[in-house]
Amino acid sequence: MQVLIVNHREVRRWLPMRECMDVMAATLKTLSHGDAVNPLRHAMWLPDKTGLIGMMPAYLADTEVMGIKVISVFPGNHTTDYDSHQGAVLLYETQNGRLLAMMDASKITAIRTAAVSGVATRLLARKDAACLAILGSGVQARTHLEAMRVARHISTVRVWSQHFDHAQKFAAQGSNADGISIKAFGAAAEAVQGADIICTVTSATEPILQGDWIAPGTHINAVGSSVASARELDTAAVVKSKLFVDRRESTLNEAGDFLFPQKEGAIDEGHIKGEIGDILLSNVSGRSSSEDITLFKSLGLAAEDVAAAHYIYQKALQNEKGEWVEFGALKSE
Repeated sequence: MQVLIVNHREVRRWLPMRECMDVMAATLKTLSHGDAVNPLRHAMWLPDKTGLIGMMPAYLADTEVMGIKVISVFPGNHTTDYDSHQGAVLLYETQNGRLLAMMDASKITAIRTAAVSGVATRLLARKDAACLAILGSGVQARTHLEAMRVARHISTVRVWSQHFDHAQKFAAQGSNADGISIKAFGAAAEAVQGADIICTVTSATEPILQGDWIAPGTHINAVGSSVASARELDTAAVVKSKLFVDRRESTLNEAGDFLFPQKEGAIDEGHIKGEIGDILLSNVSGRSSSEDITLFKSLGLAAEDVAAAHYIYQKALQNEKGEWVEFGALKSE
């Protein structure tokens, strides 16, 4: 049996941001319609808590595939040459359970996470949103800049990082690569001033975005925290926002940005207006006023990884491209 092997460069080539946003929109609709299985993620922390290995399985009925992402998460890698997220996505067919493909998980994660934020921004940000603030300067900052430019006509970009020199480097590299002016700021409050869209993509465990800084009409993509014990937004920021999520069950179990305000008694489950898939299915409405502050809480879902891997797999088949290796055997062999 032949298995497709896809490295990070090929993921990047076969999964352009604009196309990935369309794939993610379809996947979020599938999830909210109930045509997918997406268990809560499982993680094993190292004893010293410096990193973990996470396992995220999913099944998509419309494509008849299942898969799992196995990924290590080492937040300390932000100061090294390695991504904080590294691993593989394994794609299987559901008739005989054959392994179809093995793909670089860090690049899929980087692209699909930003693509989902792009879908949310396309649905929730004001149509005239043009000023983007990015809190964070790592891999997700780069892919979110790309996704936001697909979702809206961005004319101004402001960036802040917990290390100012990282923000300066991001601004210099991004300005050269994207042909757009990016300005680095030494304080998060300054970076978000006047922003129409704010993306928080940090490794922070304590709030780095405060509600008092957020102007009416802003849309926020809260991405960096994906565990119950960490958050990027303070309680005031969540309370004053119309909250939408990628998946309600995951939010209620894994999203520190939601769980901390809930524990404080500031919000309850009813504060969640709906899933992004619910908006796409026209089951709930999104922004209702230019003054609304809208918030998308992203956790990242295995269904998104499996859908991205399946899209790449189909492209490779159709174009007769890619590296195929013998793996596994039939009974007779």
